[in-house]
Amino acid sequence: METRQRMKSVLQRRIDSMAQQLHRLSLDIWSRPELSAQEVSAHDTLVRFFSEQNQGWTVQSQYKLPTAFRASWGPLGVSRGAALNVAFLCEYDALPGIGHACGHNLIAEVGAAAAVGLKAAVETHAEQAVPVEITVLGTPAEEAVGGKIDLIRAGAFSDVDLVFMAHPAQQDAPFLPTVTIAEMSVKYHGKASHASAYPWEGVNALDAAVLAYSNLSALRQQLKPEWRLHGIIKHGGVKPNIIPAYSELEFYLRTPQLSDLWELKAKAEACFRAAALATGCQVEIIYPAHTYSNILPNFTLANLYESNGKALGMKFPEQPASFSGSTDFGNVSFLVPGIHPFFYIGTDALNHTEEYAKAAGAEVAQLHTLRAAKALAMTAVDVMCCPDLLQQAREDFRLAKLRAEDRHANPEQT
Repeated sequence: METRQRMKSVLQRRIDSMAQQLHRLSLDIWSRPELSAQEVSAHDTLVRFFSEQNQGWTVQSQYKLPTAFRASWGPLGVSRGAALNVAFLCEYDALPGIGHACGHNLIAEVGAAAAVGLKAAVETHAEQAVPVEITVLGTPAEEAVGGKIDLIRAGAFSDVDLVFMAHPAQQDAPFLPTVTIAEMSVKYHGKASHASAYPWEGVNALDAAVLAYSNLSALRQQLKPEWRLHGIIKHGGVKPNIIPAYSELEFYLRTPQLSDLWELKAKAEACFRAAALATGCQVEIIYPAHTYSNILPNFTLANLYESNGKALGMKFPEQPASFSGSTDFGNVSFLVPGIHPFFYIGTDALNHTEEYAKAAGAEVAQLHTLRAAKALAMTAVDVMCCPDLLQQAREDFRLAKLRAEDRHANPEQT
């Protein structure tokens, strides 16, 4: 116990000593918002941050993806693969029009802070029970295409044992049950004609889009309360006197579990195809982004995070009964034991608003951000120093994954 407490004290002091540097890192990303898969400046800022530490970090830029990176340290005196590889994830993509309204600049800061804090603790207490390697993965494109899923498929997590990240929200929460999400792009192809002179010669793709939208609206009354289906008509024609030859819709489908998502997909596809049949159009149904899984809970790690957070002054109000957010961290949680807690940043503003974007760059967010980083690193210390806790976390992962697989056999899991 004494070793654990000393390590926790060391990492807190290290993070506090770098507070200004970490804030600059965050502000640099916040002030240059970049969309998914275009985060060149954020990537370079983070690569430079770890390269300039000049204390044993091995940094790989453009790691498997053009705007991903990997920074690794350790283990001391132990061959690679023989140590517990603890990974911290950084996100840094922004939203169209409103910048860092989801606070991904703070996610990047948390990951960097937790990593350098944990490194200091391990260096000063090499006698901890488990040899440790520390990895930081920069994971782009969470808001749009699911960069973590591309990294999974490229083998970026193949040597990782535990994974940690924390996301800004309206309150501190060790775990929130995120939902799955699938994005659908639906395109109808008809035939143009003069809408007044020769309407019978046309095949109206806008009619197909309107029918499809109505079909899905009618379907909603038969859906389970926690299912979500929402979308827009992106293209409906070019001029009123031309029968539209092309229309396009974009829809998101969300459910708590993947097994439900496959069922909702089938229902939605039937609605889209029925509209094509009714109007004589041809239809394309495309899934342009990866399907995001729900996050598997790991209560051992979540409880440790909550305990460490409380020791730092964090407050954990009663968890909301439901939460409709989605993240590609869910796919990671099916691969590696880990946690994705949420942290308060000093505002009641909602994510994906202009108010939240301002809060993500404000000074007041720093106390909460660095506190979340400390709690993540302290949780890593707990499992490093206590083999029983590490085993419990791995058993939590095994059982949660087994329960999920019992509910559905999912060939698209990763």
